[in-house]
Formats: sequence, structure tokens, C-alpha cells
Amino acid sequence: MNYFIIDDDPAIRGMLTEIIEDEDLGKVVGEAEDGSVVNNGLLFLKKADVVLIDLLMPIRDGIETIRTLADGFQGKFVMISQVESKELIGEAYRLGAEYYITKPLNQVEISCILNKVNERILVDQSIQGIQKSLNVFTGRPKSSKVSSFHTKNIMEAGRSLISDLGMIGEGGSEDLLNILGFLQNEKQRLGSAYTFPYLKEIFAGIAAEKLGFQAKEAEIQKEMKASEQRVRRALNQALIHIASLGLTDYMNPKFESYSSTFFDFSEVRKKMLELEDKSNKVSSQSRNNMKKFIQVLFMEARQMMK
Repeated sequence: MNYFIIDDDPAIRGMLTEIIEDEDLGKVVGEAEDGSVVNNGLLFLKKADVVLIDLLMPIRDGIETIRTLADGFQGKFVMISQVESKELIGEAYRLGAEYYITKPLNQVEISCILNKVNERILVDQSIQGIQKSLNVFTGRPKSSKVSSFHTKNIMEAGRSLISDLGMIGEGGSEDLLNILGFLQNEKQRLGSAYTFPYLKEIFAGIAAEKLGFQAKEAEIQKEMKASEQRVRRALNQALIHIASLGLTDYMNPKFESYSSTFFDFSEVRKKMLELEDKSNKVSSQSRNNMKKFIQVLFMEARQMMK
């Protein structure tokens, strides 16, 4: 694979290049210190398959750069940043970034994520090749997108994802489905003015829908708290499920697909070590990841509807 690195820190660019070469992940065909000097023509000229991009840069940041390049670039975007702003990360996912690498850089995490990116690109290319071959015989127009699961119903899509994540038996799974319905309604109601709401607004919305809008404030607050606790337990179960898949088979497709999209890979790795050690210690339930998890769940479910 051909990588193009956009980061204002030359040390980071050097470390990424060294890891890519040492791990035989491909080759670095170009680099830039700011998104303002990169365009689709340059990426096409360099035959870039993957763009590694820092979220914070002095002139044009990663969000604006992805927004500028997304329509014309056919490869994959991988975010690189130590920024933990869920809003920024969620926006990057919404614009087309598929993976997130945290700073300081960790060679194991980078190798795992970039191997996953490479495999997805190869699968996409293989599917496109098969489509082209079939189109020769069937005369059907080439499809621009193939999905293993397709539905027009966000609840069906969400239920499929929740099942994959090992949460289908958790009480919080129904809350998550209600959240998907709430977010879908908000997006349709607000149109282009839609922005991802705060968690408090989300839980208040589904509590009001469940209890009725005539419910007392104390009742809504109580249901909000209970709903949030159920979702946290469900997310912790999902983390355990994904970590268990990784312990059994590091190349498991679900582990590869979900371990760094729904969660921070460092948290998954921590849980894997905890399970492997068979420790009796109870770890935290990844409180800081709830909004990211819900954002990704919503985006993935909507993708299944296209």
C-alpha cells in the first residue's frame, strides 16, 4: 500500500515512516506538514491508497483537509492525534475517516490498524474486480458500494450491529436502539442544521419519549440516570466481547472491524490483558468513550441504510 502522511511534526512523520517500513506495511510515497498543501491531484499523482492525517495543524487542520479531499479521494483516511475531543473525532468519522491512531504513537497499535486498513482496501478491490467481471456477463451497471447487510430501517441496522458487538441480551441494547431512533428523527427534523447532540440531550429525549412528554421532571431525571447506567453496562459487555474475540483470534473480522472504531484500541488492549491475566479486578466501564460509541453506532447504522 502507498501511504501519504500529513502532520506538522517531522518527528511523527519520521516515526510513522519507520514503522511502516519496518512492519512491511507498504511504502510512504509522500508527506506534508500541513493540509493546506495537499490536494487530490497530488494524492492521485503519488498513487496514495491511505492518508495518515493529524487532526490539529496550524493552517488547515485535519477536519478541513478531510472535508476538502473526501469527495475526490478513493482511498482511506486514518486520523492521528492526541486530542480526545469527541466532537472533533466524531466529525472526522462523519466526513469519512475510518480509523483513529492515538499519540504518543504505539507501534503495536499502528501495525494492527494499518494491517486492518490494508486488508479492507484489498477486500474492496477484490469486490470491485468481481463486480466488473459479473457486469461483463450481466450487462448491469457497476455498483459504487457493496454492503454485507442492507436495510432501510435504522432499527434493523442497529440491532445487527448490537448483535455483532455481543450486547443483544443487555438491557442497554434497547436504550441504544431508542437512541438510534431519536438521532434519526433529529437528523431528519433539523436537516443541514443538525449537529450531534450532547449525551444529556439524548438521554433526556429518549426518557421523555418513553415516559411521555407530560412526565414530571423528577421522573425524567430518574429514567435518564437509569438509562445511562444500562447503556454503560452494555458498552462494558461489548468491550469484553470484542476483547475476548481478539484473545481467541487476533485476525477475527469483527475484532478487526470494531476494536478501533467503537473503542479506543488502548482500552481494548487493556481489557484483553485483564482477561488474559484472569484478574479479579473490576475495570472502569470506559466512561469517556460513550459519546464516541454512540456516534459510531449511529454512523455505521446509517451507512447500512445506503
